[in-house]
Amino acid sequence: MTAAGKIAGLFTGKVGTLGQIASAINKQAVAETLYLSKLGLAGDECADNRHHGGLERALHQYPAEHYEHWQAQYPNAKRDWLAPGMGENISSYGMTEANVYIGDQYQLGEAIIELSQPRSPCFKLNEQWGLADFAEAIQQQGRCGWLYRVLKPGAVNPATDLVLISREKHALSVQQVCDYFFNQPLNREGLETLLAQEKLSDNWKAHVIKRLQNNQVENWHFRLFGTK
Repeated sequence: MTAAGKIAGLFTGKVGTLGQIASAINKQAVAETLYLSKLGLAGDECADNRHHGGLERALHQYPAEHYEHWQAQYPNAKRDWLAPGMGENISSYGMTEANVYIGDQYQLGEAIIELSQPRSPCFKLNEQWGLADFAEAIQQQGRCGWLYRVLKPGAVNPATDLVLISREKHALSVQQVCDYFFNQPLNREGLETLLAQEKLSDNWKAHVIKRLQNNQVENWHFRLFGTK
């Protein structure tokens, strides 16, 4: 087994305020070994348990490479383009949406984690960076990062590499999933392809099933902009 990606940092956060919103998006670097449970890193909090966290969204990883891209696109953001500005738990080099796949299993220290879905960007990222359209741009460009479920809890630390230990035979990359789900939301062939991904999270599968049944896309406006 060889390393899939180099960890640039591990991060946890407490619930605080982001403007007028309760959020744990502002995280701090971890230097010590932490326990990773089925629900995430010890000490990492979640302000909105309906839309964040849980068994299928226990960890968020974001490629460190993307920050240079966003800096070029938005040079006048209100903060520096550095991790963990996206609220990620794992910042990494060498792993992007193009080369990680739904159902990928990785060794992380003593723990084993499994990729469950892309991250669905929300309006808190607009507030975080002072950019009214940022969440929408992340979604359109597919630079979302991704989430994990924890198959085997254990101790982890920031000096650990992520090692790929298993990949599904017909898995879609996170980039492909984002393209079908966000940019071709009513493409029936694409939806059926998503539904065939056994390791895709139940939440995303439920949205796919509703689209196939009703030929309608769920309302994204509140998630992306914070207003109905």
